[in-house]
Amino acid sequence: MTNVNPHKASGLRRLVNALSYSLSGLLLAWQDEAAFRQEVILSIVLVPVAFMVPVDVTQRVLLVASVMLVLVVEMINSAIEATVDRVSLDIHPLAKRAKDMGSAAVLLALTNAILIWAMILWPLR
Repeated sequence: MTNVNPHKASGLRRLVNALSYSLSGLLLAWQDEAAFRQEVILSIVLVPVAFMVPVDVTQRVLLVASVMLVLVVEMINSAIEATVDRVSLDIHPLAKRAKDMGSAAVLLALTNAILIWAMILWPLR
């Protein structure tokens, strides 16, 4: 017998709820996370640039995906931070570890984006 969450809807209602939760998460990230706002603004600049530069479709997909990955990882990092803070605001080595690793994931995603953009655009010079 499987455990079924009685609070979860099914069918179309589940899809509508999921969309609502996702939009709420995006709005909360925009309102509460300065880093997310900065990365969204950067993506608003970079995604159109990816469509203006003379590169093939695979390179264009890589340019856009690398920017989107930064936003995804930032959201996950923010969720980790919120969860750690919800459990306790006390300073604890495991809380620091979780937050530092989330931050490192964002750094790696940003580094990935920079490297992809540099490798694709550098030959255009």
